[in-house]
Amino acid sequence: MNRRVFGITGWKNSGKTTLTERLVTELVRRGWKVSTVKHAHHDFDIDKPGADSFRHRQAGATEVAIVSGNRWALMHELRGEDEPKLEAILSRLAPCDLVLVEGYKREAHRKIETRRLDAKDRTPLSATDPNIVAVAADFAAEGEPLPVFDLDDVGSIADFIERATGLVA
Repeated sequence: MNRRVFGITGWKNSGKTTLTERLVTELVRRGWKVSTVKHAHHDFDIDKPGADSFRHRQAGATEVAIVSGNRWALMHELRGEDEPKLEAILSRLAPCDLVLVEGYKREAHRKIETRRLDAKDRTPLSATDPNIVAVAADFAAEGEPLPVFDLDDVGSIADFIERATGLVA
């Protein structure tokens, strides 16, 4: 399947989630259908203890679908299986114009690296990842050979992503 995929990566507290959220808002405003994939920590849970779906999973169900008139969600318990590769997750998404992927530092899709002065680690990822094609920072990234955007310049970053993914010429 040929999908337009673009990533937002960076160290903890570097602004990935805020930038992803603002890019979704901007790209949807421009008329694109956007989906997202977020890589989370091992122990995350979207379900609440006591909820019917939680009880189904606790009972041993591998997959639990929750469906209403407004939305549906599918939870899959790995139960000892390996974490699925990004490609496997992308293949399960409905068709859209663009998938923004937050996290997944080691995957081979094109991505922008976020950098903030307040981040836990400010070691540039772009030096060792040829799939990083731009940087968004809240400080002057001196000597960076890639295009550098202000972390708050969402319009210019969205323009860059539209061109990089072929949404616009």
